[in-house]
Amino acid sequence: MPWMSEVGKRAGGARAASQGRAESDDPVDPSPFDLEGDGRSAALCLHGFTGTPYEVRPLGEALAARGVRALGPVLPGHNATPRRLAEVTHGEWLEAARSHLHALRARHDPVFVLGLSMGGLLALCLAADEPLDGIVVVATPLRLRGPVAWLVPLLKVVYPFARKRSGSDILDPAARRRHPSYDVLPLRGVHELVRLQRRVRPRLGLVTCPILVAHGAHDVTADPADAREILASVASERRELLILEGSAHNVPVDHDGPRLAAAAAEFLLRRCSPV
Repeated sequence: MPWMSEVGKRAGGARAASQGRAESDDPVDPSPFDLEGDGRSAALCLHGFTGTPYEVRPLGEALAARGVRALGPVLPGHNATPRRLAEVTHGEWLEAARSHLHALRARHDPVFVLGLSMGGLLALCLAADEPLDGIVVVATPLRLRGPVAWLVPLLKVVYPFARKRSGSDILDPAARRRHPSYDVLPLRGVHELVRLQRRVRPRLGLVTCPILVAHGAHDVTADPADAREILASVASERRELLILEGSAHNVPVDHDGPRLAAAAAEFLLRRCSPV
């Protein structure tokens, strides 16, 4: 798995600092956001595994600039410590996302969901369970690469934490240095991610809302082939694929971030809003 190495170094994970700390001294804001719109439409922006709202904020800002309220919550176990993330189940991530969605639904119409990586899995799960006005899923992994999915149930017992190999999967060096990130991965959390993937895959055919599937061409965390599988498996009449040639996994903060943000906003507002 490209973002796992030195699995035996369990001590590093237990002592890792708050996720709000970036890999450089450049200031970033990993906190949740709620960006005002014109009062009618809203979007829920969901970050990835071990991530923070910072990584989806550019998508929210693009929507807010076009009058859409953009809400970017912190998912359970994130923006804290790896030990805390190890205590959370995928069901808690999903129910937190669903709760935020329902809160937006009570005040806004239409409502969209955008998700990066694990956030994309949550967006697909929500879209399979209930009607949505449109979703954007970015760098969404339907499976983990290599044998990790089979090994992690055993490894998590012996080695609770795995040190990351080389930081965040971002091509832009400056963006990679400042990206908020845990130094390690809790393998119990990785196992929950695998469980979420297994929950999503058989339900893709239940997704009928408009969907934009985006993926960085240089992603070594999530296989770009997963984007094509998602596109082929959903039942949506309106579906588009966007491959970002200058980016890796965390596309919203990579070289193609502005292009993705503009494309996501245009897709949702022009293709998905009620006429």
